[in-house]
Amino acid sequence: MAATARILDFLRDRRPEGPCLVVDLEVIADNYRAFRRAMPDTRIFYAVKANPAPEILKMLADMGSCFDTASVPEIEMALAAGATADRISFGNTIKKERDIARAHALGVKLFAVDSDEEVEKVARAAPGAQVFCRILTDGAGAEWPLSRKFGCEPAMAVDVLMHAHRLGLEAYGISFHVGSQQTRLEAWDQALEESKAIFDAMQARGITLKMVNLGGGFPTRYLKEVPGTGSYANAIHEALTKHFGNAIPETIIEPGRGMVGNAGVVKAEVVLISKKHANDNHRWVYLDIGKFGGLAETMDEAIRYPIVTAKDGDEKAPCVIAGPTCDSADVLYEKVPYDLPVTLTVGDEVLIEATGAYTTTYAAVAFNGFSPLKSYVI
Repeated sequence: MAATARILDFLRDRRPEGPCLVVDLEVIADNYRAFRRAMPDTRIFYAVKANPAPEILKMLADMGSCFDTASVPEIEMALAAGATADRISFGNTIKKERDIARAHALGVKLFAVDSDEEVEKVARAAPGAQVFCRILTDGAGAEWPLSRKFGCEPAMAVDVLMHAHRLGLEAYGISFHVGSQQTRLEAWDQALEESKAIFDAMQARGITLKMVNLGGGFPTRYLKEVPGTGSYANAIHEALTKHFGNAIPETIIEPGRGMVGNAGVVKAEVVLISKKHANDNHRWVYLDIGKFGGLAETMDEAIRYPIVTAKDGDEKAPCVIAGPTCDSADVLYEKVPYDLPVTLTVGDEVLIEATGAYTTTYAAVAFNGFSPLKSYVI
């Protein structure tokens, strides 16, 4: 997504100092409406971690969104934005027992689990709560896979949910995440097939599961085209019908990147352009923002952001792009060099597009004394 006219006007009129993120609320509102139209029977739980700006949370709460949270502070942010506790899920499978108790005291009733030990914590701290078990997926087709740290093997989910039932919790459903920035429309099919097998196994034990949490994974456009929201919705509906027939369960989704990614633009500045030896064909372009300033998702060059300059009409050549900190890991693109104008020089501004998600939250610490990324929501 190119920077909106509202963002460009803001940067021109305000001239903010240093690197900053500018987010256009109108784009997020359009994205929410697109999810609502495409999946009218599915509840939307915005993944707060993607961008927890109060303005974003309030607008989404006012529009009727629910919220997927990873911590007590995120739960409190969602409540402060106007969401009621029945619209909040504690979706992290790694929770301190006292945090579960705090969430329960605040009225949250829906918790993610993926092990017997986590079930036992929820049973002690939030008796009677609803739990859904997260299962592992392979993450194929995702630019930021999430397949190892969270979830259990599908075959283990029945035991986890039965344990929850025996401890007085409501075994409510299954969740999975097909990987962030998922580009394969069919990615949900296998996970839904496995979910149906778990539903059947639980039914055979006398327990009816009610919900499938389809997770996130909905992409935003970076350098490559991605399918539209409607295409994902159609593929998911086909998979649900294929595996569940007419008995389609309650479904929820947890869009984060797909909700806010294309709504933000980072304004940055060229600090230095250099070469490493006399005959070096690759310039090194150093920006005043890097991995530790909000662009952590360039790790392993997984996310390749569109970078726009005022000189894009000039000849371009490959270069290495790096951040400003005294850490050798603060290199954004080197394995696959990035084409930038040969006329680019020190002091030039660049716009890093599609940076509305997972930037400010990764830039919360002033590493090397560089200020955390400033954010403006318009």
